[in-house]
Amino acid sequence: MISTARNLLSSLAEFARTPTIGRSIVGMLTAAIVLLLVVNVGAFVVLQRTEAYNQQVERSQQVRRAARTVLLSLLDAETGQRGYLLTQRSEFLGPYTQAVAVLPNQFADLEELAAGDPQLTPHVEALLQSARSKLDELELTIGLARTGQREAAFERVRVGQGRVLMDLARAQMAAIDEVETERLHVRTEQSERSSSLAVVANIAASLLVVVLAVIAVWLVRRYVGEIQQGRDALDRLNAGLEHQVHERTAQLSRANDEIQRFAYIVSHDLRAPLVNVMGYTAELEQAGKAMARQIDLIETRAPKTVDAEAVVAVREDVPEAIGFIRASTEKMDRLINAILKLSREGRRNLVLERLDLTAMAEGIAASLSHQTEAAHAKIVVEPLPSIESDRLSMEQIFGNLIDNAVKYLDHDRAGEIRVSGWVDGDWITYRIADNGRGIAERDHERIFELFRRSGRQDRTGEGLGLAFVRNSVRRLGGEIDLESELGKGSTFILKFPTRLILDEAGDTP
Repeated sequence: MISTARNLLSSLAEFARTPTIGRSIVGMLTAAIVLLLVVNVGAFVVLQRTEAYNQQVERSQQVRRAARTVLLSLLDAETGQRGYLLTQRSEFLGPYTQAVAVLPNQFADLEELAAGDPQLTPHVEALLQSARSKLDELELTIGLARTGQREAAFERVRVGQGRVLMDLARAQMAAIDEVETERLHVRTEQSERSSSLAVVANIAASLLVVVLAVIAVWLVRRYVGEIQQGRDALDRLNAGLEHQVHERTAQLSRANDEIQRFAYIVSHDLRAPLVNVMGYTAELEQAGKAMARQIDLIETRAPKTVDAEAVVAVREDVPEAIGFIRASTEKMDRLINAILKLSREGRRNLVLERLDLTAMAEGIAASLSHQTEAAHAKIVVEPLPSIESDRLSMEQIFGNLIDNAVKYLDHDRAGEIRVSGWVDGDWITYRIADNGRGIAERDHERIFELFRRSGRQDRTGEGLGLAFVRNSVRRLGGEIDLESELGKGSTFILKFPTRLILDEAGDTP
């Protein structure tokens, strides 16, 4: 057990000391995970603060409603008193009777909401004192009127003590409103600052994760290019140098194994933080909508307390940033899928069988008939020599090349794609020629590189097809060349041995 742990630590130390692409990718993945953890913690803190803020806002609204309810009940009681004094009819005492019945509970509710609040307590106590005094005054005048002392009751009203008490109650109500409005303003500013900081942190972290992912893909692409250069050098070696061939083949096998591991890292470990970024982007979008609703509510109730910059940030800046993050992560996901497709094809075992290339090419042409008819073009398949090779690889090679020829036809002239072939000794040559847009000479080699495309980028694609075709052709022991002139069409020339030998093709049966 101790020996195993020691070997593991030794391997990790060696991995950390050796400057490889694997170490670079692991380092970037670690940085991405740390950034996501920081984003998670920040989002949790902001959510907690938002919840506390909402609770405080709700409590402020409850205090305001309770105070206004007390004041409205006093007004109802006063209305009932005046109606009774003027008419001496008992039915006019209905509002007074109802108000007297509910006011004790309303007093208790208001006292409970203000309990322990040093700012509100003096105003609430003063409001309740004025309300109780007002009730006493109302009860006294009604009692005088009931005993026949109507003039004395009117005299009590004329003195104005009731009006003074109501003015005092209104003043305390205004003071309570002022305290709660100021608190709401302060809390809103704090919440907006916290939310803005969280948004900036989330956006920065997400952009950094995307940048790290792009760098990782660039490293893998550069490494794949280096492997491709190694393959080119291996093809140029003299067949009689058997020792060098075996040595280079072993190096290539190790490089391929490493690129498979890197492809797994990109497709699995790098996808996990991308999925998290997508998920948290959705949560951030929902949080932005919640903040927008809160801003709308505040604008309705207290428009002067809303900061204009905060409104622009919540309604415009945040949705725009979220859209940018979502587009970047979706593009990164497509690139990862492209690398994974290339990696999977490299691990597939080849299966030899005699292939009728004429029937295969005609089947591909038939599957593209809808596109060719729409473009007023035609695909001509001449009799092609059969070949002993891997069916799936040949279908993918011819399918990609014919599909590209259809995709990049020149709509200013009638399109024609011609597939032909012949046998030359131990080699079979196939030609796929079109009269489409053509390819500039400087791009003849570039189009076979991963994620590289030529000409106008007005067709969908990730720049993977021709790189995949060349890798597949070489895996089958063949070669691919291009003859093309911009504006005059392109011709792809494929050369294969008449019979595929798996060991020479670099496959493992």
